Amino acid sequence: MGDIREPLSELVECGLPQALEVMGERWSFMILRASFNGLHHFEEFLSELGIARNILSNRLAKLVEHGILKREPCADDRRKIEYRLTEKGFDLLPAMLALRQWGQKYGAEFVEDPVLVDEADRLPIGPVSILAHDGRILNHKDLWLVKRENVGKRADGSIAAARGELRRGDVVDLDQARKAAG
Repeated sequence: MGDIREPLSELVECGLPQALEVMGERWSFMILRASFNGLHHFEEFLSELGIARNILSNRLAKLVEHGILKREPCADDRRKIEYRLTEKGFDLLPAMLALRQWGQKYGAEFVEDPVLVDEADRLPIGPVSILAHDGRILNHKDLWLVKRENVGKRADGSIAAARGELRRGDVVDLDQARKAAG
């Protein structure tokens, strides 16, 4: 992946160790999955997940502390607390889906039910992919590490210009992108 590699002993120079510090154990992911499925109350998490009360309390506090969930008084009963996903929490959805799809591909044989679909046409979502800035699908052979000052400098010395950022609702021709990725 390039002429240089990440300093693997430096835990603060990479986002992965920082993410694992917050999300690096099973119950945090299960609570997040439950949140994406509409659970908001401590007792709902407790009964649906089958998690011990003290572990749930600890994990919820950690997710709140790190800004993934927020605590809010319940609208219909201000004595109750709801746990709601923040924007930071919603940003974990692609990682959650990638892990889910990986588990489906390499885990035990099972038929997924219910199926996660695109709301617009109710067809199953495609695989989570690594996309270039212009929508091309990349694989591990396409990835390269460079120093920040060399971003945009091609191997031949020419300078690349960004073609635009993909945004929610943009359509990418997956067949064309796969062919371009080779």
